[in-house]
Order: sequence, then structure tokens, then C-alpha cells
Amino acid sequence: MNRIESHLKKLKDNNEKAFITYITAGLPDMDITAGIIKAQEKTDIIELGIPFSDPIADGPVIQQASYEAILNGATLNKTFELMKKLRAEGVDKPIVFMLYYNTIAGCGTDKFVKRCREAGVDGLIVPDLPYEEQGELKEALKGDDTTILIQLVSPISGDRIPMILKDARGFVYCVSSMGVTGQAADFHKEVMDYLTYVKEQSDIPVMMGFGIRTAQDVKPMKDIIDGAIVGSHFITLMKESGYDLKVAGQYSYEFKEQLNRL
Repeated sequence: MNRIESHLKKLKDNNEKAFITYITAGLPDMDITAGIIKAQEKTDIIELGIPFSDPIADGPVIQQASYEAILNGATLNKTFELMKKLRAEGVDKPIVFMLYYNTIAGCGTDKFVKRCREAGVDGLIVPDLPYEEQGELKEALKGDDTTILIQLVSPISGDRIPMILKDARGFVYCVSSMGVTGQAADFHKEVMDYLTYVKEQSDIPVMMGFGIRTAQDVKPMKDIIDGAIVGSHFITLMKESGYDLKVAGQYSYEFKEQLNRL
């Protein structure tokens, strides 16, 4: 069983919701990125964004984070080295790479997957890779559970949802609003029906992301979803605090505690 799946099973057995955060690799540098990951003791899964010049699914906050990380020298190679260092130091928290397909193609799909496995990357989220185009990546991932592909669905996925979720692994990432990341918690007007439908179709945990800042934002959906994902708000919090690791740890603790008291 993959590390993500094993951890989420434990949460389910304990009747807990999952808390997931997104951070950009190399913002402001790789050492501080490592510190932010380690500081989030209560966070269940970390999404580690690979900086990219044209992050089309992301809003201004993550776009700027990616831009700044690239200017500061962040690369895919350095992110792999960061992962190896974290695993060598005993960090066993599930970590997912969130990246755009150009990065995988530029590396070469087979080589990229091999490096993910060697570095201990548990999952991949590729927001610009449609279901119909996933064949090559899925083929490369076959035969080893170390790294799995995480599927995304959105309010407009509609009748495609059963197809997308067939044989899906880990968790399903539910985009909760129309548009890019970092919007206010002004969720799609039919989000409850949409999430309910996804939950009915899914054999794996359902996570809700885009626009979430506090646990209270997902209170109306608490009986449907299995967890919440925070990205842009967490990056803003880190930047405003001067990348204070205590702030990262406290936010992780408070959100997780509040999420499970909803």
C-alpha cells in the first residue's frame, strides 16, 4: 500500500479528517522549505509545488511564489535533492509533487518517475494533464506503489467523473470553485451537489481544495468530504510571518484540531 493510502486509512480508522497544505519548493529557499515541512507536525500530507514559469491553474499568490522561487534558483533537480535529504533525515510524512506536465516531459517520463521513486515522492498531481492524455505517465508508474497519480475533478467535470475516478489512487482532489487557486471561499453555487456526487462515485477519500483559509470554510461540507487542502493562504501566511516555522506549526495544529471538531 502506498504511503498516502496507508496514512489515510489510519485517519479513517480513527474517524479523522485529513489536513493537506501546499507549499512551493524553494520559497524562499530549499532549506526553509524543508523547515516548513518539518514544522507541520499535524499536517497529514504536503503538496510540494514544483516552480514553473506558466502555472495556468494557479492564481496570483502561487504564480508569484513560483516566480520568486525560480529567481532564487529553485529547480526540479534541487527539489529531488530536497526530497532525498528529508527522507534520509527520517521525514516519513506523505509528500506529493504538484507540477505541470512540461516539467515531466522535459525530464522524460520514465526518468522522472524513476527519480520520484528514488527520492521518496509519494504522489503526483498534474493539473494540466487531461484524463485522456495520462496513458504514458500511468504506464511509467505501473508495477511500483511508491509513487501514484492523484486525480482532480471540478464542478464542470460532470459525467466524466466516474471515468476519471475509475481505478483512482490515494485521494481525489476536488476543485471547489471555478477559476484558479487562491480565490476567497466563495464556492461554486452547486458545490454541495457536486461534492456529494463525487463522494458517491469515489472509492477513495475526497479532499476539497481552492479558496480555503480556515476550517470553518468547509463546515457546510464536513459530512461529505474527508479532508481539506490549503495552498495560497498558507503561502501568504508564511510570507507575512517572514517564514516563521512556529507560525507554520501553529497553523497546522489549529486547523487540524478545528477540522476534527466541526
